[in-house]
Amino acid sequence: MRKNIVAGNWKMNTTLQEGVALAKDVNAALEGVQPKCDVIICVPFTHLASVNAVIDANKLGLGAENCADHASGAYTGEISAAMVASTGAKYVILGHSERRQYYGETSETLKEKVALAFENGLTPIFCIGEVLEERENGTFFDVVKEQIESALFHLSAEDFGRIILAYEPVWAIGTGKTATDDQAQEMHAFIRGVIADKYGKEVADNTSILYGGSCKPTNAAALFAKPDVDGGLIGGAALKADSFMGIVTAF
Repeated sequence: MRKNIVAGNWKMNTTLQEGVALAKDVNAALEGVQPKCDVIICVPFTHLASVNAVIDANKLGLGAENCADHASGAYTGEISAAMVASTGAKYVILGHSERRQYYGETSETLKEKVALAFENGLTPIFCIGEVLEERENGTFFDVVKEQIESALFHLSAEDFGRIILAYEPVWAIGTGKTATDDQAQEMHAFIRGVIADKYGKEVADNTSILYGGSCKPTNAAALFAKPDVDGGLIGGAALKADSFMGIVTAF
């Protein structure tokens, strides 16, 4: 059975001290609560070990926002998947639209990152999605299909089954725009169909597909009610414990 998941992506926000305080707040908010989803926070590299020390891993998963496409070596400033795993993190966001846009990440790069994540026991939260121009010119299905096929369809069915997908309508990130519930469902159902065509219905039905575009406490319940929307990858609303929990409890 696929899981419902709410994952926070803190991006380049919070100092170490602020991040530890926020993680403590989220952890405390989960005390005595039985959420109907897995809850994950993906935090800056500098925070990982310190945050891991103050959260209950049975209630709150920990992830990084990226990892390098090399295992080790002379890559100044990079953070390897092994380094991420050594902090106690269990997840890593890969292929986020901001990484693709600002840092030139390609499907070939992401293939390497996925492989290294797996080698180090990390679960990738793999992002896909179209920009505004692609939404408006009607190529959005083709774009998303190509992103999945080129970076992930070399995997075995077993390995593909270890991935969490996150659909980001890039035009709705940080813009205040949100894909309608029906637009989100349409794309999520399409993605599940693409997976089914490659790996079969069982793998497709067991793949968690999160929505990642300006999800807030006010719209989360309607989005999560859609049959193919299995949760959210949350940006701005994850930076305050109360708004993040408002999304967690939307299930």
